[in-house]
Amino acid sequence: MSSQPVDRPIVVLLSVPRPRPTTNPYVTQLLASLADVEGVTVLPFRWRAALLGKYDVFHVHWPENLLKGQSRTKSFARRTFTRLLLLRLRIRKIPIVRTMHNVDRPTGLTGAEYRLLRTIDARTRLVIRLNDQTEIPEHLAFETILHGHYRDWFAGYSRSEAVPGRLGYVGLIRRYKNVPHLVRAVASLPGRFSLRVSGRPSTSQLAAEIEAARGADARILLDFRFLSDAELVRAITEAELIVLPYPEMHNSGSVLASLSLERPVLVKDNDVNRALSTEVGAGWIHLYEGDLEADDILRAHASLKSRPLTGGPDLGLRDWADTGRRHVEAYRRAMVR
Repeated sequence: MSSQPVDRPIVVLLSVPRPRPTTNPYVTQLLASLADVEGVTVLPFRWRAALLGKYDVFHVHWPENLLKGQSRTKSFARRTFTRLLLLRLRIRKIPIVRTMHNVDRPTGLTGAEYRLLRTIDARTRLVIRLNDQTEIPEHLAFETILHGHYRDWFAGYSRSEAVPGRLGYVGLIRRYKNVPHLVRAVASLPGRFSLRVSGRPSTSQLAAEIEAARGADARILLDFRFLSDAELVRAITEAELIVLPYPEMHNSGSVLASLSLERPVLVKDNDVNRALSTEVGAGWIHLYEGDLEADDILRAHASLKSRPLTGGPDLGLRDWADTGRRHVEAYRRAMVR
């Protein structure tokens, strides 16, 4: 492979399909940012394009999504197509660029699916990490391109006044996010507090566990739906504090959505969240150690009342204006390694 910079127009195939209302806004904003860069054409994912089309780079987000169908038959077909795709990429020497949204492998996959994820990892030529705390294997090239904010995305929606004592949880509800524990913690708080949980649970069993944790506590409101953007803005801005009880957190769109709407968050104390706290300014990120307890919520809420926030968090490093150009530079770099 040539070691000379690639300066011709390039075509990039994404691993995500054309945006729909349920598409992660990160992807939609990335596509818009890439559209402003000359010399690159970006294709949304279709199996026909992946297996038969012409492109220079394959950019992977959440590779596990390539493998899972809505039935066992469809999952088998997707695994077969993925094997054919990986063979085509190897034969045609098309590099894989992967955005590292999560550092841990997803749970609940089959042995065949985990083997395919390991193959994708082995074939990846360059990683885009979303914060500078993500550890990358020494043999891999990488670029750090911070996860962008959502200020522009939410700019056209009406905001709510914060409800006194209202706590909020927003985002998809998966088991690792520990939402039943949050509900139990809030149930033990004084009566002036309330909680709205907004998001779709990944399983009916998880939804039932959250409902059982709430019991008869009318202060805990459960909205188990996928929220429109307008509904998401309302759910975040009616809260005085967004509480995200994940035992492990590395890149969180819910944190950035909350900060973009000028609502403080309570999250696990780790290197990533401490660095984000320093970046955005005092008072916007509140940290707890160990498992989330009711006292952690009381302490964060008391801090907000004693030192009210003014202005907004500093999200200047997370503007989307330069994101597309930096991605294209990463694509070109992957092509010459």
